[in-house]
Formats: sequence, structure tokens, C-alpha cells
Amino acid sequence: MPAPVRRLFPDCLWEMPATNPPTIYLTFDDGPIPEETPFVLETLARFNARGTFFCVGDNLHRHPEVAQEVVAQGHRLANHTYHHISGWRHSRARYLQDVGQCQALLDALQPEPRPLIRPPYGRITIPLAQALNSTHQVVMWDVLTYDYDRDFAAEKCLHHAIRNTRPGSITVFHDSLKASRNMRYVLPRYLQHFSEQGYRFERL
Repeated sequence: MPAPVRRLFPDCLWEMPATNPPTIYLTFDDGPIPEETPFVLETLARFNARGTFFCVGDNLHRHPEVAQEVVAQGHRLANHTYHHISGWRHSRARYLQDVGQCQALLDALQPEPRPLIRPPYGRITIPLAQALNSTHQVVMWDVLTYDYDRDFAAEKCLHHAIRNTRPGSITVFHDSLKASRNMRYVLPRYLQHFSEQGYRFERL
């Protein structure tokens, strides 16, 4: 993400401090769904990795058993709005209502003192970011894998993700049907590559 954009949203979390051993913070957007989230969980378990799942509320409502398995395996659930809506196309009141609807489901599954939220598409305004940060930590990213882009070859996704990752990176994958082809190729190879480099994978 360009530096000028980051400066517009200084209270959003873009990356984590570098640590020793180096750590990557894996995040997964748009689930949970039974078609893709179990694959993510199985892959993470193979590498003793933890992640943060930014959940669409409607998917939480439809598939609570998948969300419960995410929690049972030591990962973190977070807010991705109830209907996956854009902060550029809805009023602040409508957007916050949608966030609250999703958060009610999350609180029943994994209550947090200060929950996390990632705006769908990364699209928020400055006033909306300020409103969200009063109740949540807004999480953005510094590595976007483009696994959701079907015009992006899986090998290119992997190369792009590896090239742009550094200690403390917050990396975005998607446990969605749209991202399935690329995500299933990239995620295990990404974890394998950085495991061999001595990295850990933690939840936020």
C-alpha cells in the first residue's frame, strides 16, 4: 500500500514490528465456508501456524460449526462486516450497523476486549476509520496475495507474495470460492518457503 495512503489512516494497523525469530501474520478474508476454510485449517496445522480469520457475518450465520472449528484450533476470528459492504458506497450509519450485526455473532463465538475489523476491499473513509477505531482495531495489510484475482496465475501470486513479505508482514489470503484455485496453490508453498527461512506464523 502506498505510503501516502497509510499516512491518511495512521490508527490502522498495516504491519507488525519485526521480531526475532521473524514472524508473519497470516490473515484470511471472506469465510468461513465449508468448501475452503477446512483446507486452510489443515494447511496451517501442518506448519504449526496460527492465523486471523476476517469473517463475513452472513457466513458466520450460515456456517457456525466452521467458525467454531477455527476457534478450537487456536486461531482468531475478526470482523469483515455482515454483508461484505464497501465503506465508499454506504452511509456511515449503515456501515456501522452492518459491522455491529457481524460483531454480535463474533462476540458469541470468541469475545475480545478490543475486536479486530478489516474493511472489505480496504475501502473506508477517514471519518469511518475514526468511528471504527473507537470500538475496534482496524487492520489493513502490507502483503496482498491477489489470490482472488482469477486473471493472476497461481505461480505469479506466489512469487509476488514471497517477494513482498518481510518480518512483521500482515499477509492477506481469502478462504473463498473465488480464491480457491490460487489460494490452494499459494498457501502451502508460501508456508513451506518461509518455514525453511525460520519464520513463525502467528495470529494478530
